[in-house]
Amino acid sequence: KSSSMDTEYCFPSLNDSCIKTTRTTITRTALYICVISCMLTTICGNLVVVISISHFKQLHCPTNVLVCSLAVVDFLVGFLVMPYSMINSIESCWYFGSEFCKVHTSFDLMFCTSSVFHLCFIAIDRYYAICDPLRYHKKITFSTVICFVAISWIIPGLASIGIILSQINLVETSDYISSINCTGLCVILIDKIWIMFNCILLFIVPVTAMVCIYIKIFSVARRHAQAVMSQNGRAGKSKLHISSKSERKAAKTLSIVMGIFISCWLPTVVFSVCNSFLNYSVPSVLLNASVWLAYFNSGFNPVIYGFFYPGFRKSLHVILSGKVFSPNSSTRRLFAENM
Repeated sequence: KSSSMDTEYCFPSLNDSCIKTTRTTITRTALYICVISCMLTTICGNLVVVISISHFKQLHCPTNVLVCSLAVVDFLVGFLVMPYSMINSIESCWYFGSEFCKVHTSFDLMFCTSSVFHLCFIAIDRYYAICDPLRYHKKITFSTVICFVAISWIIPGLASIGIILSQINLVETSDYISSINCTGLCVILIDKIWIMFNCILLFIVPVTAMVCIYIKIFSVARRHAQAVMSQNGRAGKSKLHISSKSERKAAKTLSIVMGIFISCWLPTVVFSVCNSFLNYSVPSVLLNASVWLAYFNSGFNPVIYGFFYPGFRKSLHVILSGKVFSPNSSTRRLFAENM
């Protein structure tokens, strides 16, 4: 057939090669520019957060240990996951072998789950800081936070690698896999049981818990503000402004981070569930778009920190200006302690 002459294959020399999606040069170039820009923003932005928290002593606190670990997760998404996913999505071909496909998929799921765990623990940290400040420093110590970080890495790692390498997620998908199997394909297929398990335990439950925690935080902060102002008038306003401004700002910023996380990941969760229950009939374009929206979340967090945290804005200026290499730069004052 004449149309077969225009068909492009991932591996033209192989009889079982997958068919490539045909795109014009302009479309392909525009997609590469967009994705590479996002990838570089994700890598560089999160690297700045990691360097800032690691280098500047004024940023050394339990909360920022969690933020730094989350930035490492986001950095690895940009550095390890995005490049291969970019080629797979734009070229519609997987050129890196079936075994590396499993490794890449494992990392993908691991970092996603790890992000949820980090945000949960950050929410718990903010809850004690604002709702129980007298016991905060006893309950949320550096040792406690290190345990949080370890849990956020180890459990997602074991779960993701175990599920993908054991292929337990493919129990009910064997017929569909055999019908689409070709060289150059790397897709995440999860059967109905495991997709519901992942969605409920690794997304719905943690996100619901985080939403409840932040609602509690803001209600307590508002109640404290009203109590102080009613008792002390103008002086109370001033005292409250000084003592709780930084904590309220931190809670607000981290709730924005969580809100963006939900917005970015919800489409992926919805499409994944629909795909499993509709015999994998969701168009690949929608699936790819939702996956990249989820990836973009990793680039949003450092931008949010830069806009809302004066300490991070100042550290960014110090790093970009090269002053970070000057003597005693680690002790540089980035913000007033009572902000």
